[in-house]
Amino acid sequence: MIQEETYSVKGLHVHVVPTDKFKTNTVVLQVKAPLKKETVTQRSLLANVLKSATKNHPTRKDIRLYLDELYGASFGIDVTKKGEAHLISFRIEVANEKYLQDPSPLLTKSLEFLRDVLFDPIMENGGFSESIITEEKRTLKQRLESIFDDKMRYANVRLIEEMCKDEPYGIHPYGSEEEIEKIGKDDLKETYDSMINEDDFDLYVVGDVKENELKKDIQELFRLPEREGSLEASSASITKPEDVREVSEEQDVQQGKLNIGYRTSIIFKDENYPAMQVMNGLFGGFPHSKLFINVREKESLAYYAASRYESSKGLLLVMSGVDQKNYDKALTIIKEQMKAMKDGDFSDKEIEQTKQMLKNQLLEMADVPRGLIEMFYQGVVSGKKRPLDDWLEAIDKVTKEDVIECAKTVEMDTIYFLRGKEAK
Repeated sequence: MIQEETYSVKGLHVHVVPTDKFKTNTVVLQVKAPLKKETVTQRSLLANVLKSATKNHPTRKDIRLYLDELYGASFGIDVTKKGEAHLISFRIEVANEKYLQDPSPLLTKSLEFLRDVLFDPIMENGGFSESIITEEKRTLKQRLESIFDDKMRYANVRLIEEMCKDEPYGIHPYGSEEEIEKIGKDDLKETYDSMINEDDFDLYVVGDVKENELKKDIQELFRLPEREGSLEASSASITKPEDVREVSEEQDVQQGKLNIGYRTSIIFKDENYPAMQVMNGLFGGFPHSKLFINVREKESLAYYAASRYESSKGLLLVMSGVDQKNYDKALTIIKEQMKAMKDGDFSDKEIEQTKQMLKNQLLEMADVPRGLIEMFYQGVVSGKKRPLDDWLEAIDKVTKEDVIECAKTVEMDTIYFLRGKEAK
């Protein structure tokens, strides 16, 4: 069983996962703040700017060359959301020198590089470089535009925006295109200072590491200001729908996208979370699920039909690709599948198959460093640690009655349909 060892170093929560399973060492720094409309675009742009240059490595090319020197280490920064928290994730993966002829301390050098990215970005006259900001604004705009171009992804985003329009969860982690141009170098410096002084920092290191040396490196390199206290675990607000809302949008698309949002009161930290995972797996999570078999295969109504359970927020999201002429029939059959779940219209064999697939998914996730980190960090964000062995055991114990009880908590909230222009 893989164990996580934790300690704090002045403003930083450190999580070390010692294992000789991998020939690389993986470092992920999670920086968490509340998800807010006023700050999300600035934080997203800041992530891009920090990725571009440091005082020691003043161009993207310099960064690339330095990573090549570290035996082709990989480095990236992403922004995402979990529940109603906004995350900036810094990640480095580097070879473990134990497996190389060269004894250079690659993990120490990677941590020094991360320190540079975080504490020594290029500054001009007390602010970030104007030329870098301009370049990264363009990159962020392109990233937001790419969502519009990918209609499957666009429909997912639009459903969440409509369903959670008065909640932080409705905000996209990249921010909005309108806000990008308004951001000046002073705004970005303010966002950076706020991040360094106030955000929650969780540093994960996974690999075959010498823990005493690692602790010494971290203590020397990462000196954050003391914080008032951690942000509370993200217990996203759970609102029950009063009426089902229907939203239709017209665009030049060949294939309609019918996406449906349901709400449930069950989230990651709840005892019946594993049963909710099984419920979603049976409903639309796997190729043997009700949505896949009945909407896509039997009736040939959809090009794809699946569901996703957003456990940090208590949402169950259905995604399907349907022609306009099949809209009513597809919607009816999707509703019937949820009713079947509430009525217990599924077999013990299907439950066992779902459990097996869920457990395989978790084991695959735990088989890669970033997957392991994701599992451990979910426990931080939700305020509930869920060790892998306990999690697998909890899935095994789920009964048919548990699944039905979970299904009964699920209520339809919003129907979103993206249809083609010719189809009225």
